[in-house]
Amino acid sequence: MARPRIKDVARHAGVSEKTVSNVINDYAHVSDRTRRVVRDSIEQLGYRVNLAGRHLRKGRTGIIALVVPELDIPYFAELARHVIREAEERSLTVLIHQSGADRAHELAALAGFGSTFVDGIILSPLALTADDLRDRSGFPPTVLLGELLEEGADHVAIDNEGAAREATRHLIGQGRRTILAVGGVDAPGLGTAEARTRGYRAALEEAGLPYDPSLVVPVDSFRMPAGARAVARLLREGARPDALLCLNDQLALGALRALHEHGAEVPSDVAVVGFDDVEGGRFSVPTLSTVAPDKAAVAKVAVELLQRRIEDATGPDDVGAGTGSGAQSPEDRIVAHRLVLRESTEGHGRR
Repeated sequence: MARPRIKDVARHAGVSEKTVSNVINDYAHVSDRTRRVVRDSIEQLGYRVNLAGRHLRKGRTGIIALVVPELDIPYFAELARHVIREAEERSLTVLIHQSGADRAHELAALAGFGSTFVDGIILSPLALTADDLRDRSGFPPTVLLGELLEEGADHVAIDNEGAAREATRHLIGQGRRTILAVGGVDAPGLGTAEARTRGYRAALEEAGLPYDPSLVVPVDSFRMPAGARAVARLLREGARPDALLCLNDQLALGALRALHEHGAEVPSDVAVVGFDDVEGGRFSVPTLSTVAPDKAAVAKVAVELLQRRIEDATGPDDVGAGTGSGAQSPEDRIVAHRLVLRESTEGHGRR
């Protein structure tokens, strides 16, 4: 049996094809009775909107790419779930790509992977520089996640510097004075780790505490083993911190293990704060205090911005949510975060 078309629905409902299209696109000026008749016909005939055809008529594929450094880092896995949900609401399909924080892979993503099969890119870069982003003529629309590398592209992030300052203030407010920044970077730079380290330093300065570069602990990855190794090494060398600001939850969870193995009680001996509010931190022993970015908001804003850029390039989509209002200046959007206090700083009884 041939697949039903709009004209078949129109004939069955006794209305014009334009009216059927208006109902499909939920235009407000269609009467309730007509809307009901058309929807009944759609259901009886089994009509389905040919989104692929609509995308192609606009010069699109209906596919966007989400490019993250590592898929098995829980933060990125959780973020990907939110991006997929937001994209589905706009009839978009998400291709997920892992860059490995490799500059060549990130550059390939910026170029649309050398093909035209993606309409736009949501990219979380770690290896790119501002120079990589300046001349992108002919490349797909791109929205950047994380720290701002270049003002010529839309960008979505939390206030990483402010969030780290807030978390460090919390530790200082508990009377902690020797605070390690696990995963910190004691150097100028545009990355997330650099921003969070600046926030850590700012909180120390506000409290009149000296900044000690030896308390900024670099890591070779942002995974649990790296956090455990870094903290275990310092403890073996005689360091006696009373708090850890870990720049993601994976480092914090590894640090909890190292502290346990060295007989340090959390939080009575050492308080620990992470970043990202991943699921594992809610079930660790003790549960993990953390900075919680609004991941759903990051995804929503990123997909909205990208859809707008795609429509700027190809025209509005009559089944989408955008306005197609023409080219607009790039936006730098900051979404909310909050400090979630649990047992690793507050003791038992806090979840």
